[in-house]
Amino acid sequence: MGALGSRLAAAASGPAASGCQCERRKRKRQRRTEEEEEEEERSDGQAREAGGPRRKKLKSTSKYIYQTLFLAGENSDITICALGQEWHLHKIYLCQSGYFSSMFSGSWKESNMSCIELEIPDQNIDTEVNIDSLPCVRLQQMCKKVSQQLHLHRLQPTSLRFPNPTDRTADALIVQCGEIMKETINSKSVCSFHTAAGTYGLDSVKQKCLEWLLNNLMTQPSVDLLKDLSVGLMEKLISSPDLFVMQVEMDVYTALKKWMFLQLVPSWSGPLKQLLTDADAWFAKQRKESCSCGSFLDTDQGERFVSVFTHIRLQYVINDLVSAKIIEQDTVIPSGWLAAVYKQQWFSMLRTEQDNDLGPKEINREEFAVHSMRCGRKLAKDGDYCWRWTGFSFGFDLLVTYTNRFIIFKRNSLSQPCNGAVSLLPRRNIAFRLRLASFDGNGKVICSRTVGYQILSLEKDQEQIVLNLDSRLLMFPLYICCNFRYTSAEPKPEPDEQPVDGEN
Repeated sequence: MGALGSRLAAAASGPAASGCQCERRKRKRQRRTEEEEEEEERSDGQAREAGGPRRKKLKSTSKYIYQTLFLAGENSDITICALGQEWHLHKIYLCQSGYFSSMFSGSWKESNMSCIELEIPDQNIDTEVNIDSLPCVRLQQMCKKVSQQLHLHRLQPTSLRFPNPTDRTADALIVQCGEIMKETINSKSVCSFHTAAGTYGLDSVKQKCLEWLLNNLMTQPSVDLLKDLSVGLMEKLISSPDLFVMQVEMDVYTALKKWMFLQLVPSWSGPLKQLLTDADAWFAKQRKESCSCGSFLDTDQGERFVSVFTHIRLQYVINDLVSAKIIEQDTVIPSGWLAAVYKQQWFSMLRTEQDNDLGPKEINREEFAVHSMRCGRKLAKDGDYCWRWTGFSFGFDLLVTYTNRFIIFKRNSLSQPCNGAVSLLPRRNIAFRLRLASFDGNGKVICSRTVGYQILSLEKDQEQIVLNLDSRLLMFPLYICCNFRYTSAEPKPEPDEQPVDGEN
């Protein structure tokens, strides 16, 4: 029974053990082949140095197939035409691809053709780099294109290693391309990667590109990046609650004005500091030449940008006198948009002053994400900082302090000078979300912290620590982004009462 049990156990584990042994033998053969080739190269080198005859080196099977059958096309039985070139290939090898295996079997007309035309609609695919696998020509070229970006990451295109020919499937190349793209996202590649990810169904890459843009659009702006951003992609960024805004909402408007100018005048070149001046001059010239009192977004040129500008939170632009004057003077935004916002803000102010609105009592995250004030600040190095963001804040003068790794909020009422009116109510509420992040030279997040949606209730001149940072994770420059609501949500309008019919 013991011997029988041993044989049964061996039989049960046989396939797995056999598979492991085959895998080990395969690896040994590969190592042996590599060692033999290295030894042959050393021998050839020594023979050349000694002046002796060079020994003829036999090609490995894979090299022979590649050079003799693929490149030279010996004994070809099928011709593939693509990208303006012809490849004389062999059906037996092409059938390793599911695409060609299906093509050459069944009742497809291509199964009996000796020359097949392949249409490759992606204009980014060309023949700048040698094609190692025609069945995967699209994805192979995409990987090669990705590899050309690697010099930005201190890597060479030749360092990109593809799977063995027998493993070179579409799914494997998609996964490999996706991993490479996610690791090499920067300001020069992010838009092209986002487009490629949409074309090839790389959802994780697309999400990574979107996250990178949300973090870097305003923290590390560049002329080239603004030129590359499409209308659809910019709309996603501006409408997102996760956009890392620097300074205040007026700076979002300014960034969009510069972006729109570059979309209309893509030939512009110059430093980023000069961009706003030239953009303002160009829009002023357009106003003068049009002789129209309407806004730029109402023109034929500006119509395609309307969907992006609708996501500017204008209530936090017109709450500052200087910003309100600029936006009125630019006449980029339609006057009807501004009139509606002025009315909304006027009623909010009256509700705060006359109804003693204490501020938010609860947080509706969807409403907060769309209507909260967006602002940010860059801390270049460690030290003590204290600031307030500009604009009318309905009597809640918020001072933000960074000191000794603490972020502190203070409701200033009497202790510090303030340019505007200050509420003297015993207690006021504020809803907020706080995010901090540091980025490397390519815009990748090094460290980050987030304080989720919270309501803080403060008495006059009371201060509260909202975040204690870990010194081990603290790196500068440090970027701080905040979302605020100073007032409670506007009450929903009641349905109009139906008039009562009089007696006849």
